[in-house]
Order: sequence, then structure tokens, then C-alpha cells
Amino acid sequence: MEKKLYVGNISFQATEDDIRELFSQSGEVESVKIITDQFTGKPKGFGFVEMTTEENAAKAIEALNGTTFMERQITVAEAKPQQPREKRGFGGRGGFGGGRGPGRGRG
Repeated sequence: MEKKLYVGNISFQATEDDIRELFSQSGEVESVKIITDQFTGKPKGFGFVEMTTEENAAKAIEALNGTTFMERQITVAEAKPQQPREKRGFGGRGGFGGGRGPGRGRG
């Protein structure tokens, strides 16, 4: 069973290969994903690492949480399941906002 870890306060210069190398000291790494801004493509300073076993994940948390990596003190913890997000559109209620409708523009 794989175990997903949250990694926070990652240096903006760090690459996924850098993170993989760091975490591989605690065991086999399944995947690494640094989260980036969808518009600029720049890293947001956090990401996720999937270790191949729960034991390796526990080793990584113990060995790396609170340590300094690329001049930043990183946070390593068990990732929590992502909460479903509310779908957002323009103006809510399925329209583009504004206009007249129930409760709008009437006194």
C-alpha cells in the first residue's frame, strides 16, 4: 500500500528530482508532485510524495519533518484526503452575474 505525504515550505528552486532524491533516503519513492500555480506555472511551495510502503512513509516523516532543505525548514506529514471543492463559475446561480432576477434590483 502506498502512503501519500504532504511536504510544505519547499524552496521555489527545488525540482521534483531534488525532492525524490531527498525522500529516497527513507525508502522507495513512488511519485513526487510539486504543486504549481495554474496561471503562472510557478511553484506554490508545497507538494506531495508517495512512498511505496507505510513504513517508508513513517521513516520519511520522522527523518525529514522540521529539517532544513535548500535553506527552508520543510514540513512533512501524512497527506489528508482532498475535500471536494465547490464548483465556481461567473456570478453564481449559473449565470454571468448582474441583471435582474428574484431579489435583484428591486426595492
